[in-house]
Amino acid sequence: MRKLDRRQALLTIGAAGAGLVAGATPEFLRGTGTTRTRHQLRAAAHTTRPDPGYAHGRPLQALRRPIHNLHDLQPAAPPNAVALTIDDGPHPVWTPKMLDLLAEFGVPATFSLIGTQVTEEPRLVQRLVASGHQVSDHTVTHPLNLPHLTESRIREEIGGAHDRIAQVIGVAPKFFRSPGGAWSQQIIDVAAEHSMICIDWQVDPRDWARPGTMTITDRLLRAQAGDILLCHDGGGDRSETIRALRTVIPALKQRGLTFVAL
Repeated sequence: MRKLDRRQALLTIGAAGAGLVAGATPEFLRGTGTTRTRHQLRAAAHTTRPDPGYAHGRPLQALRRPIHNLHDLQPAAPPNAVALTIDDGPHPVWTPKMLDLLAEFGVPATFSLIGTQVTEEPRLVQRLVASGHQVSDHTVTHPLNLPHLTESRIREEIGGAHDRIAQVIGVAPKFFRSPGGAWSQQIIDVAAEHSMICIDWQVDPRDWARPGTMTITDRLLRAQAGDILLCHDGGGDRSETIRALRTVIPALKQRGLTFVAL
C-alpha cells in the first residue's frame, strides 16, 4: 500500500488559512515584538539549546535519503536503540497527554510539528522541547500531495514550518518528515537547503485510523533494534495510541531496547 494512502482519512489543514505566498516572509507569532529573518534564525538556531538527540550535538549524516531506520545515520545510534516519532501536533489535548506518558517512562521522542499548530500552541512546543524531546518540520499545512505542488509552494511549506519552529523555540529543526511519507527529489533537496535530514519510518501501526488499542500495540511490538516507530498526537482522537504506548514502552524496554531521540 502506498504510504500516502495511510493518511487519506485525516482532515488536512486548509492551505488558505496559512496565507502562503511564493517568496513571502513567514508569518511569525503575533505579540512577540520581534521578527527575525530566515538568515538570522538559521545563524542562531544551533546555539541556544542542547541537542536532545542520541548524537549529543555531533553532526549527523544521512546514509540514505530519506532515512528509514537508525542504521541510515552516522554516527551510529546505540546498537539496541529504537526511535519513537510522534506526528501531527502540537495538539492542545493529546500532546500534553503524550508528554505526560513519555515523562512517566523516561522516554525521549521526536515530534514532527505542523507549522500552523506551532503558531497556535507556542507554549506547548516550548514545553515539549524543555522536556528533552527532538522536533521535526512537518510542513506548514500538512498537504498530502506535497510532491505535486509548485516549487514555490513546496518551499513555503517546508521553509515556513522550519522558521515558525525556530521562532518559537530558538532552535531550527534538524529533521523533516513529509506528510504521508510522500517524497520527491525536490522535497529532499529543499529540506537539505535548510540543513534538515529527511526522516521516514520502519514501523507504522496506522494508529491514525484508530484500528483499536490491541492492534496498535501488536504492530508496535514488532519493533526491532534500529527501527523508527511512527505514532501520532494530532489529527484526531489519539486515546488508542496513548493506551497502546503504555503497554508497548515497558514491553520493548524489557526486551532490552532503548528509546532515543533522533
